Amino acid sequence: MPDTARNDLTIYDDVAAQWWSDEVRWVRTLKNMVPGRLRWFDRFASWQGAEVLDLGCAGGFMAEALDARGAHVTGIDPSAPAIAAARAHAQATGRDIRYDTGMGEELPYPDARFDIVVCVDVLEHVSDLDRVLAEVARVLKPGGIFLYDTINRTPLARLGVITVAEDILRLLPKGTHDPALFITPPELEAGLVGAGLIPGESKGLGPRGINRRLDLTFGPLPGRFILYMGVARKGPTGSADR
Repeated sequence: MPDTARNDLTIYDDVAAQWWSDEVRWVRTLKNMVPGRLRWFDRFASWQGAEVLDLGCAGGFMAEALDARGAHVTGIDPSAPAIAAARAHAQATGRDIRYDTGMGEELPYPDARFDIVVCVDVLEHVSDLDRVLAEVARVLKPGGIFLYDTINRTPLARLGVITVAEDILRLLPKGTHDPALFITPPELEAGLVGAGLIPGESKGLGPRGINRRLDLTFGPLPGRFILYMGVARKGPTGSADR
């Protein structure tokens, strides 16, 4: 059963004004994860000129990285303060990114709107995973791709994410995650298939080094025991045809 004391998403509201300041360590950790994710996502995506949805964009780290790759980016997040911070930073840096406030369970976009949907640090927080995946499939164009990461539901993931990252090292605010909402790869693959998407390759994601500020840097890893990334595709006719 989900723990009502956990999965606290108000943390994104609380730090929205500092999102781009580099003053908050756990926010810097999220920023540091973007290059490692893209190092793997770049294998599957042609970003230049693509219509891309950043689902769960928070303050815009991934959205701005995708804009820098030449994508036409739309970001959406339920946190209105985070969206305001993302809009303000995009405007200040001259980036043409559309930002909307909304939920993954009910995306405010027409069918077949996007070439690519990117969804990182999100699926382990949503209230209805199957509904979110169905919405992803709906807004993808035929042949479009879904790039994601999430947290595996293993004892090692609970130890690493909850005990170490939240409780001991305070790399994340205490209560950020509810381990009951973590998702195993087979569960996620079944959800993708149920939504009409074709699951593809997946890969671990984790710490690969330390930067000058003594913050962790991240990249692909062979094991999927804690964090893992993946790709799925919508069939060329709009169904899960292979």
